[in-house]
Amino acid sequence: MKRDFALTRIDHMIDIVQRHVLDGQRAATAIPFLSLLRSAHPTPITKGVLKPSCCVILQGHKRVHLSDEVLDYGPGEYLAVSVDMPASGHIVNATPDKPYLLLNLELDPQELAAIVLEAQIAIDSQQPVRGAFIGKTDDTLLDSLYQLVRLLDAPAAEAAFLAVGLKREILYRLLNGADGRKLYQNIVLDQQDRGISKAIAWLKERFDQTVRVEDLAQAINMSVSSLHHRFKAVTTMGPMQYQKQLRLQAARALLIGGEVDATTAAYKVGYESASQFSREYRRLFGAPPMQDIKKLRTTP
Repeated sequence: MKRDFALTRIDHMIDIVQRHVLDGQRAATAIPFLSLLRSAHPTPITKGVLKPSCCVILQGHKRVHLSDEVLDYGPGEYLAVSVDMPASGHIVNATPDKPYLLLNLELDPQELAAIVLEAQIAIDSQQPVRGAFIGKTDDTLLDSLYQLVRLLDAPAAEAAFLAVGLKREILYRLLNGADGRKLYQNIVLDQQDRGISKAIAWLKERFDQTVRVEDLAQAINMSVSSLHHRFKAVTTMGPMQYQKQLRLQAARALLIGGEVDATTAAYKVGYESASQFSREYRRLFGAPPMQDIKKLRTTP
């Protein structure tokens, strides 16, 4: 019976979403924090930085790579991200008859922290957890998501207004679900100045500068060993590797813009050696800078 309820809700959401997004597109909606994605075909692996969000698959399957960890999820499952996470991923299952369909809900860590406090959600651990994980929707969460998706057929002003309350309801369902602790644990630790969000923000502000892990540890009042342990527990990589990925992602964005060459991009993001930049770029993206950009521009 529960399975029938879940399938019915998902089927109804599929019908609505397909009317509001074209194939191969990510579409914004009248609901400020909700966007949609549709693809009728599997996609190649792409690299980027995951932002705090909850990505719910209605149809199809996707695979996400976090360093050496692989996350697979499909219909009725979601990828929750609580901090900025360098990652790669691709759609592995999609057809014209049954396209991949995704709901992307932007998450605000401060909003989540407020709900944890207001709802008096119990905190049962003081250890950092992975900053991205796969969870499964239950009936209460699916119903809240269904009510949100139904607003896509409502007038824009009505949808934007009513979505505010539904977002709080959805966040409450997520936080109280079976995987809720994975979502709020890092946020709670950040509130107690024992998380790594400050470290991530510090690195993002200085991604193009030469920094030492000792300076970062001092800036956030942690020991170097504690910083390494907590940072890797959340992001799957060390602080300096994280900074390197931020640099390479920023360089790729500059190259895609077409205003600089590879050497200029390297220096702009903080590299002192163009050859080192090229080696590390190839290691991350699978091809030298200009070859990678040429491929991106010719790929439909």
